[in-house]
Amino acid sequence: MKGRCIPLENASAPCLKRQGQVFEKMMGFKIKYITLFKMQRRTEMHRLFTRRRPAIALTFTIIGLIIGLGISSSFNFNAKAYTEEPKISQEAIDILSRTGQAMAEVAAAVKPAVVNVSTTRTIRTQGIPDPFLDDPFFRGFLGDSFNHARKPREFKQASLGSGVIVDRNGYILTNNHVVKDADEIKIKLSDGREFKGKVVGTDPKTDLAVIKIDSNHLPIIKWGDSDKMRVGETVLAIGNPFGLNQTITSGIVSATGRANVGIADYEDFIQTDAPINPGNSGGALVNVRGELIGINTAIFSTSGGYQGIGFAIPSNMSKVVMESLVKKGKVVRGWLGVSIQPLTPEIAKQFGMKDDRGALIGDVMEDSPAEKAGVHRGDVVTGFEGKEITDPASLRNMVANTPIGKEVTLKLLRDGKQKAIKIAIAELPSEMQKSHGAFNNILKGVRVQNISPEIRSTLGVPRRITGVVVSDIGEGSPAEDSLTKGDIIIEVNRVKISNAKDYEAAVSKIKSDQNVLLLVYRNNSVLYITLSPR
Repeated sequence: MKGRCIPLENASAPCLKRQGQVFEKMMGFKIKYITLFKMQRRTEMHRLFTRRRPAIALTFTIIGLIIGLGISSSFNFNAKAYTEEPKISQEAIDILSRTGQAMAEVAAAVKPAVVNVSTTRTIRTQGIPDPFLDDPFFRGFLGDSFNHARKPREFKQASLGSGVIVDRNGYILTNNHVVKDADEIKIKLSDGREFKGKVVGTDPKTDLAVIKIDSNHLPIIKWGDSDKMRVGETVLAIGNPFGLNQTITSGIVSATGRANVGIADYEDFIQTDAPINPGNSGGALVNVRGELIGINTAIFSTSGGYQGIGFAIPSNMSKVVMESLVKKGKVVRGWLGVSIQPLTPEIAKQFGMKDDRGALIGDVMEDSPAEKAGVHRGDVVTGFEGKEITDPASLRNMVANTPIGKEVTLKLLRDGKQKAIKIAIAELPSEMQKSHGAFNNILKGVRVQNISPEIRSTLGVPRRITGVVVSDIGEGSPAEDSLTKGDIIIEVNRVKISNAKDYEAAVSKIKSDQNVLLLVYRNNSVLYITLSPR
């Protein structure tokens, strides 16, 4: 039909031409044939896409799903790699399990032999002296409350400590300061049984004491050889810190042969970092074999609590002291009959020595074992029975622990030459065993010693402070309410004190009824203290 054409999508080329002519007339501009042809092709593509739209959509959906799963799988793999828990090798687990099991076995073996020691003592306070209260007028004006304050008062004080059963028949080793001045002692075993304890003997010079309870077939800890302990070895500390029974802590031996700490006269402490706290005193320090190698005694602390430094009396010293107290009722110590002093680098150089290790003989007493054996003033002791002497404290401890009558070999350095001397150990004379402070005045029972570098470091004493440190205060001393262990006495009645000799000279002049003015360094402060015998 002329002028008529089929729909655009089905049109042929001639038809498109005629349609173009019509469009030209209608629209007023030419439409090229190629444009209409392109329109036809696009129309065909649109019709094809419209018919196949569901299939294409499904195809793209499937392709997207596959890609998404791949990406998701990749992310899951990485997430798994980062969130997976780290593995512990079976070898590590086995090693730590065996170590833990071994420590648990040692603890279980020694715990029953460590006991709780609780003591009660009576504290007596002096009344308030005041001449005004002696006047009837002031007594009536001030009332009975002030009169009551003048009277001496008493109260009970309880304390806790620990002890170690070292004999199946009921002998318990502890510290002297745990049972000192105790009116009543109660011993509580690990199984809950309680006994009344009786003091067999005490030794303030080493801060050891022996208690006896009425029982037998008790669990014990075997003695170990403290001389064989090496720095770095593992140890366990057992006791009752703060009343918490049967507490066990572990650590290592930090040092051995610690002396001049200011705790006792005879010091040869084992230093450990095994946590020790108040209440641990008198408890056991054991090695990995479950053997007793020390009695926990003291800690170094600026706060009153554990700070990583604890001290234990070595078992070899403890055993000698205990056997002497049980068998003889007192401690019998060996004696050479010499006065000794430390070597300084300057003195060592004068004596032609390469180092300052040893003990210098300052004097030899008449008719003493040392004089009989040919020991001279100026000799330097470098060895005792095959053991090295590093300082005066080590020589003093070795001699004190040697059985009376035993012949020993002393290694000396004399005029730059080595010399060996045989010498028989004698018993320390009774008059020499008396503690410092045997004065008949207000300072009776106060024992002091020189301030060594170790004491200065341990107590934090500034270099500007000189004097003597109070190492102990005897039972019933008139000064026990005014002084305390660790006080540094700088002056006595305005007389400057530089060492123990100065102190002895100043105190020996004080009469029994005389007041005393002391200048004391305590807790980072310097203060005056007056002592009155009334």
